[in-house]
Amino acid sequence: MVNSSTRPRALPARRSPAADIALMATFAALIIVLGAVTIPVGALGVPIVLQNMGVALTAMILGWKRGGLAVALFIAVGFVGVPNMAGWKPALAAVAGPTVGYVLGYIVSALVIGAIAQYAPHRHLGRVVVFIVAGIVGVCVQYLCGSVGLVLRTGMDFTGALVSNTPFIPGDIIKVLVAAVIAAAVVRAVPDLLPSPRHTGAVQ
Repeated sequence: MVNSSTRPRALPARRSPAADIALMATFAALIIVLGAVTIPVGALGVPIVLQNMGVALTAMILGWKRGGLAVALFIAVGFVGVPNMAGWKPALAAVAGPTVGYVLGYIVSALVIGAIAQYAPHRHLGRVVVFIVAGIVGVCVQYLCGSVGLVLRTGMDFTGALVSNTPFIPGDIIKVLVAAVIAAAVVRAVPDLLPSPRHTGAVQ
């Protein structure tokens, strides 16, 4: 009788490209739906939104490659006029204003979050912790990209633009915690969704 602890695990079946596209489209749609929630803050014209939580959730579950592509798809849809951003504005209009850095930063943060998330251990608690770290790093990347956009669009100095993100920190930390818990639960239920670092050479 073969000991179950030494029995090799069967490799997961590779998903078809159509299944990958469907997954990415589904998460892109989720990010769009989360744009329905927007809370204006101050005079900067940059509201508190849940879309960045959707971006983090997507990257934590799908990894850097498919997560990044899903976020890129979400933004691309807005470039053809579909109202996909917070306040139901198309991304094309959003990049014309002070939010340009935050919008394009979604892609960068998704790549960073997904890359870190793929190194999460299989133990549930450890996975949650790594997802939280990934999300916090992603938020920092988002702030950097957003600050560059504010400098370009409003003429603010970089330090002032960076400091202007301060009011968003508590809310973004809460969103990261929520996204990490949800993502860890999803990956625990469907482990094949998040590829390991060894399997990033091709979309899975």
